[in-house]
Amino acid sequence: MDFKIRENRTVAQGRRMLSAERAAYFRLVKQGYSNNEACRIVGINPKTGRRWRNGRNASGRTAAAPPVKPVAPASVSGRYLREDERIHIADRLREKVSIRAIAAELNRSPSTISREIRRNGMPPSGDARRWAYRPYAAQSRAEARRPRPKPGKIGQTPELRDFIQDHLERRWSPEQICQALRARFTDRPEMHVVHETIYQALYVQGRGELRRELAKALRTGRAMRRPHRQSYRRQPRMARDMVMISERPAEVTDRAVPGHWEGDLIIGKAHKSAIGTLVERSSRFITLVHLPDGRQPIQMRDALVRTVSTLPAQLRRSLAWDQGSETHLHKEFSTATDMPAFFCDPGSPWQRGSNENSNGLLRQYFPKGTDLARYSREELDAVAAELNSRPRKTLGWETPAEHLAKLLATAS
Repeated sequence: MDFKIRENRTVAQGRRMLSAERAAYFRLVKQGYSNNEACRIVGINPKTGRRWRNGRNASGRTAAAPPVKPVAPASVSGRYLREDERIHIADRLREKVSIRAIAAELNRSPSTISREIRRNGMPPSGDARRWAYRPYAAQSRAEARRPRPKPGKIGQTPELRDFIQDHLERRWSPEQICQALRARFTDRPEMHVVHETIYQALYVQGRGELRRELAKALRTGRAMRRPHRQSYRRQPRMARDMVMISERPAEVTDRAVPGHWEGDLIIGKAHKSAIGTLVERSSRFITLVHLPDGRQPIQMRDALVRTVSTLPAQLRRSLAWDQGSETHLHKEFSTATDMPAFFCDPGSPWQRGSNENSNGLLRQYFPKGTDLARYSREELDAVAAELNSRPRKTLGWETPAEHLAKLLATAS
């Protein structure tokens, strides 16, 4: 069989299928049009219309053919214009009716009608000096554009795909990657995407635009989207002589003054190991506390004192923690570092929101179920340095290290 290429598709050479014309013909007949009128509107021979309706008897050269059954229209969302609405638009345009009047008659937005005419109108017979809106041609063009999936932007641009894959391997979030693309390729819109495009390329089956294993580099590590589970309520664990977070200085709230920290633990395999996390509220600068011998109150106190003592005096204003038993010796910590400690209300992790967010980032490096005691002080410092060099949306896409340096320079 001979083949020809048309619009990047391989189709069989032979008689053209008339599926759209047949469906339009039967709709017009159902509305009361005669065979000749329906055939003239659709653009087919009247003999073809009669054969579709009545079938054909056998003759010397042709075989018998039964009547053609009307094709049931596909179920289409009401947000799309139907064929009868396009016929109405064409009729009213010939009568010189305004677009707003047509929109009111169809109970549609005027912009919907205007966009439809602009997208699907065409010059008759290739004459660009004239213009017409043909409803059946418009319906065919709209149906041809509708099928999914379509090739994605990432899959069509190798340079864009390589850039995204490289930064996903460096554990950048999709939103950070999108901002980096806009900053680096300012005058190249083909290199601009939104973060949802990257998520679609990772999660949606059949697209094949990004390697599936790159989903492990995301903060969640999920290979597919899942609904949020019900929030987990913690058991209250009271520390002694607590000063509540509501009594912190007012300057903490607006994050204008550096030196106020939020702290917590990330727990390792079988709850037998831990790493302390400290986040500076103004800059989101992260410092990790090494706990190779456990997280008992004495060990926690000594590790916090060692870590905080390396900070300059203007960065030791306050520390907020949850009501964990590891901080029972907070008074001794405050005495040794001249840094007051405040405690969140039970079951209120949002009171340490910056720390909770940072702990999620850290899980990319220290997955749940990992023995955290095997990491050295140097390895923790390397992770903290990498996170502090990643741009943050909340900082106007500055890195925490850059933002903290600016704050310290202003304060001095």
